[in-house]
Amino acid sequence: MPIDGDPAAPDHLGVALDEALVAAMVRACFPEWADLPVRQVLPGGHDNRTFRLGDGLAARLPSAVHYVPAVEREQRWLPLLAEALPLPIPVPVALGRPAAGFPWPWSVNRWIAGETALAAPPEDAARFAQDLAGFLGALRAVDATDAPPAGAHNFFRGGDLAVYRAEAEAVIAALPDRDEARWAAALLERALASRWDRAAVWVHGDVATGNLLVERGRLSAVIDFGGCAVGDPASDLVIAWVTFDATTARVFRDAVGLDRATWDRAAGWALWKALITLDDPGSRRTIARLREDHPG
Repeated sequence: MPIDGDPAAPDHLGVALDEALVAAMVRACFPEWADLPVRQVLPGGHDNRTFRLGDGLAARLPSAVHYVPAVEREQRWLPLLAEALPLPIPVPVALGRPAAGFPWPWSVNRWIAGETALAAPPEDAARFAQDLAGFLGALRAVDATDAPPAGAHNFFRGGDLAVYRAEAEAVIAALPDRDEARWAAALLERALASRWDRAAVWVHGDVATGNLLVERGRLSAVIDFGGCAVGDPASDLVIAWVTFDATTARVFRDAVGLDRATWDRAAGWALWKALITLDDPGSRRTIARLREDHPG
């Protein structure tokens, strides 16, 4: 898999997930596309690597065995979700088999144009927040009959935050600032005090600026549904603290709706992620935003 932006860095599989490998995989599995140029999309994602095939297609390869279950989920469910959602999402057009030394299934999806919101922040943050809230509302409204429940296969996004309780508490216990530790412990307990008691709804699983595409300054598509499942929508709301300032977060919260307990659980998800990535400067920003909204 690419490391530090080097597309030819060796992967622990013993193969390099680079353009030459993907071209060989395409030749082996889809000879009708063998003449399409292969270009790696950089920066690459963490769970999957994406390569453009010509102008209209993209190969999506899981980067480790933990992410392989997402291939089947995306193949099964994304075409159905795409029909019901107001913005484009990736739609699989083919399922690749292990080939050319790559040991797992992989997908060919339709390519979706646009820059990520991480690379090209939207011009109007409030409108972006409203558009995102509308998309998530539409996602929650999609029929979830027979859909996969949250679990280990999607790292419990949409599941019970209690799965990560011990991990969060260990970090809190080690915080040198005891006032911060007391605050974090109280917020975690508040987040764990409730459960989603309604029918399970669809969740994206990783609503982050790197998975939100922008064109002409507005939200134009949502990508990377590797964490999708059905359950509690709280984990899809952490962007309110990870990315949005207080003003934009209020717009987002009003547009999303949902009850106070769900927002408390969402704050718990944001706190957990910030705690386990404390060395990242962005995590300190998230904690500061959480303390704005939950001073104690």
